[in-house]
Order: sequence, then C-alpha cells, then structure tokens
Amino acid sequence: MSYVTCPSPGGASLGVDEPPRSERLRERVSPGTGRVLVVAALQASPHAVSRLRRLARAVARGRGLSAAAEEALAVIVSELATNVVLHSGSADLTMMLQSDDATLTVSVRDRGRWRERPSPRCEEADMDAEFGRGFALVDAYSVDSTVRCSDEGTLVRAVIAL
Repeated sequence: MSYVTCPSPGGASLGVDEPPRSERLRERVSPGTGRVLVVAALQASPHAVSRLRRLARAVARGRGLSAAAEEALAVIVSELATNVVLHSGSADLTMMLQSDDATLTVSVRDRGRWRERPSPRCEEADMDAEFGRGFALVDAYSVDSTVRCSDEGTLVRAVIAL
C-alpha cells in the first residue's frame, strides 16, 4: 500500500526550518523503524544508482538476508534513486537503510520538486513502455510505502518484510 502526501503550494511542508546537521537523520526516522544500517549521500547522477544498488546488496549480504529480500532491496533502491535522477531536478540524494527483526526500511530523500502528471497514466498504453512503472515495482516488492513531498524535496520510504 502506498501513500502520497504532497501539500499544495504554500501549504504544510516538511522541515521548514532546517535542523542542525546532527538532527537531520532523526527527522527522517519514525520511532520503531529500527536501527540505522547505512546512510549514503551522493550527487544525483546515473552513476549514483549503480553505486547505491551495490551498497544495498552488500548490506543485504552482510546481514545474511534471503535472496528474495536482497532482490527486493536492490530493485527498490534502483527505482527510487532512478526517480530522483530522472524526475526530481535535485542535485543530490540521500539513501538510508534501517532494520529491525521483521523489516528493512529504505528511505530516499531528494531536494527536488514534486511534479504532478498532467494527465492520468493510461496503463494499457504503458504496458509496452521500457520504463515508467518504477513505483509499481516498489509497491510490489514492499509491504508499505509512502511518499512525502514539500517545497524542500521528497522523501520516499518503502518497507520490506524479512
């Protein structure tokens, strides 16, 4: 299930006052989401996508996750990072992986602007497209996903069951 929260211009937003650097990670972590495994901040470029995917796979292997969980993590990280690179206009992106006994949470934040689709997606016409179904893949591989966007950027979180 996914949730999208995108305030209208001038509406509520995330982090209007930039917290001190030491508090920035905490603002992205809800209570109970587990222990932070890794945080990576990179320039939003195609190269960042492959680097983050390799990092995610290394974390999965290091934690002894199942092949299915590793695949889910790699796909989700790839899709979310690719969306930042292609669609956000952000100069950078930050990925955080958190884990508890039952779940692994992927968070990707950018400083770009949410862009609404000008018209609804025509699923039948999109079926043969080479791309454009990234968030559907994130939903398929996760048990929960959320998108929060504001004037300061977008935060996407996806939860993988272990």
